Amino acid sequence: MSPRRPTAATPPVREPGPTARGWAGPGGGQVGHLDAPTMWRATTVQACGLWPFAAGSGSPLTGVPLGQHLFTGATVCGDPLSWFTRARYISNPSLFMLGMPGLGKSTLVNRMLIGLAATGTVPLVLGDLKPDYADTVRALGGQVIPIGRGVGGINVLDPGAMGAAALRIGGEAGQALLSEAHGRVLNMIAALVTIVRGRPMDDHEQSVLSTALHLLRDRTPNRVAVLPDLLALISEGPDRLRAVTLDRGDTSRYRDAVDPLHRSLMGLLDGPLGSTFASATSTRIDPAAPAVCVDISRIGEADTQLTAAAMLAAWSDGLGTVAASHALADAGLMPRRWFFTVLDELWRPLRSATGIVDRIDALTRLNRSLGLGDAKITHTLKDAEALGNDADRAKARGFVERAGMVVCAGLPRSEMEELGKIIGLSEREVALVSSWSSPPGWATSGAHEEPPGRGRFLIKVGGRPGIPIRMAITEAERNLHNTNTRWAPRNPAAGT
Repeated sequence: MSPRRPTAATPPVREPGPTARGWAGPGGGQVGHLDAPTMWRATTVQACGLWPFAAGSGSPLTGVPLGQHLFTGATVCGDPLSWFTRARYISNPSLFMLGMPGLGKSTLVNRMLIGLAATGTVPLVLGDLKPDYADTVRALGGQVIPIGRGVGGINVLDPGAMGAAALRIGGEAGQALLSEAHGRVLNMIAALVTIVRGRPMDDHEQSVLSTALHLLRDRTPNRVAVLPDLLALISEGPDRLRAVTLDRGDTSRYRDAVDPLHRSLMGLLDGPLGSTFASATSTRIDPAAPAVCVDISRIGEADTQLTAAAMLAAWSDGLGTVAASHALADAGLMPRRWFFTVLDELWRPLRSATGIVDRIDALTRLNRSLGLGDAKITHTLKDAEALGNDADRAKARGFVERAGMVVCAGLPRSEMEELGKIIGLSEREVALVSSWSSPPGWATSGAHEEPPGRGRFLIKVGGRPGIPIRMAITEAERNLHNTNTRWAPRNPAAGT
């Protein structure tokens, strides 16, 4: 009789063998779960016998070193410019950061600022409200410009770096840049008038203002005009300016047309904004500076009008410097430079004036063409809900949607669930970041205990899984970036 052949119903018997987790079967000793091994990084000098490494980590290594992966210990690097230009992880060189106060948000951005400055990128802090970045900019050899009552001012009629670049370039390109500078000055004055009035300028007033600025430039070819010059010109009422108002030779018609604008401009000289914009610019932004910080921390928090006006003026002047730098580079007169702007405590300027929302909204849409990366920092999405109208609230929420990188520090669970509707967060990511918002425990030994979420962040890019990191700062960073300077211990020797 021939041997019986195996059928499909009776599969052949396989010899037992090891699997990836050990021997399967009863008594085989198979491991149900393997912990990920700890990963370390070292230079080829320190670990020359292990180079080349047999396996690499899954963490990004392009950009500024930010910290270690919370679970694997691998080094994580990143910043908006490097991930946009070199790694091409993101399509927009921008970062939006949210988190509860005191968890290290501005410290992480300060690390990016230092790292990018080392690569030749120019950090621009156009309105430092605390200040958080002035000491860092000084340490980098940059320029710190104080703005406020009695400490420094900005001449909003000054074309600044754009005017100087236009004269240097000359020709049609120079004339085009000069026209752009004229439009920037016009928009800046209109924004200040809006802050003083609480409503926008009328259309005919903008025409009067534009014509007056052209006349003023022709009358003062050898110096930069100031606001008192503009008021004097409107009071005089030359024929070219009268023609714009359709006064038809009637002085009373001319006065009726320009008097509201005249009163608002007088309010800029001696009103809620004081004399901050009444004279020549105290310190111009240096286009060759390695870093720039416009320090408006001496303006009181209750002085919302002056805060909004100073920040608008700083952004106008700073972005004008960026435009001038690129125009000179296009003309072959200087090397190309990239810029990185920082807007910390976003909630405060957003509530100060509607013009800030429009300016930041335009920046988030055009920063790729401007050669400009940016970082915006605030506490929660609810900061946008406090804005005055639905249009501004929608624009503010769009900042998160268009950001190339979204970084979360500790946030309440309700906030994380709301954020997850915009950027897509898994349940594990929501639970992880929510746990970082817990307060520190009740220390019984008297030692200082930090909140569990301090220095921990989740980096989200598109639909990719988030990267949880732990940041450790150096002593030099700690000395440069202490946001609690006014809570330092008292000095017993001084009797305070």
